[in-house]
Amino acid sequence: MDKVLVTGATGYIGLHCIHQLLNQGYAVNGSVRSPERKEEIFEALQKHNTPTENLNLYTFNLTEDDGWDEGMEGCDYLLHVASPIALENHNEDFFVKPAVAGVKRAFEFAKKHNVKKVVLTSSVAAIFDTLEEKTYYDETDWSDPENPSISHYSKSKTLAERAAWDFVKNEGNPFELAVINPALVIGPSLSGDLGESNKAIAMVVTGKMPVAVPLQFGYVDVRDVATAHVLAMQNSNSNGERFALAEKDLWYKDVAKVLRDNGFDKAPTFNVPVWLAKILANFSKELKITLPYLGRVRSVKNTSKAKDILGWNPRPAEQSIIDIADQIKEMGLIK
Repeated sequence: MDKVLVTGATGYIGLHCIHQLLNQGYAVNGSVRSPERKEEIFEALQKHNTPTENLNLYTFNLTEDDGWDEGMEGCDYLLHVASPIALENHNEDFFVKPAVAGVKRAFEFAKKHNVKKVVLTSSVAAIFDTLEEKTYYDETDWSDPENPSISHYSKSKTLAERAAWDFVKNEGNPFELAVINPALVIGPSLSGDLGESNKAIAMVVTGKMPVAVPLQFGYVDVRDVATAHVLAMQNSNSNGERFALAEKDLWYKDVAKVLRDNGFDKAPTFNVPVWLAKILANFSKELKITLPYLGRVRSVKNTSKAKDILGWNPRPAEQSIIDIADQIKEMGLIK
């Protein structure tokens, strides 16, 4: 039985990866930063009828060596998912230092334990922030960490992914590497933790965003992102490749319409232009973070690479929006 280490086991994407791996018959080691959260993982998986007898959880983090040997022992594969994410505008060190240190540490221990292949969770954030402002991007594009308008999060994902590719090159390819670069990840959580990216939907469905601001994202379901990780791990044709994932691009007005059409009547009906959204940003810390992107189209050119190489077949983004909205409603978060 092959064994996989998944870092960030309590995380939104990490837990979905563990769920799918266990259901496919793999043994799984998972990492948590806080040992008191281990039971939360077992409860979430058992709630979804996932066998957990081949799951072991270990306590270690991105910035310290302690615990990595135990977690990596006997593993054939590594899905390195853990990385800082937050909508709040923390300083650069909050994002960059642990993201880069975590990749280097994870890869050092993967090499030490003769792991066969690593799949790294990156992001379109490592693709879109080029110095050349474009509309359409693909896996050959790289964000520039020296870009004066790059966010701390985008910088962290770019430097961490660069560190990953550099490690493999400089260490003489000690293992195979594939990288997953998803757009905005949405869809149901397996636990009570909705994750940071679902806040983009939660603000609309709960009425906390009373108007639809001119923001466009590529959307992709968390279940399909986890599937892409597993497919990339299993498929040797993914070796040395990046995979940008987005099912489709939607503006907030499109998201609001999907929600209203499905009975979520707190979703906004009024769309505001860019100039008004900039004024409103003075009164919303969440909106203030989006200022550089208001009115801009930044799109994954196509996802044929993931489909052709991995056999990836994502579900419609509209279904993902409805599914997470239903979960938010079930959790009693719509007042």
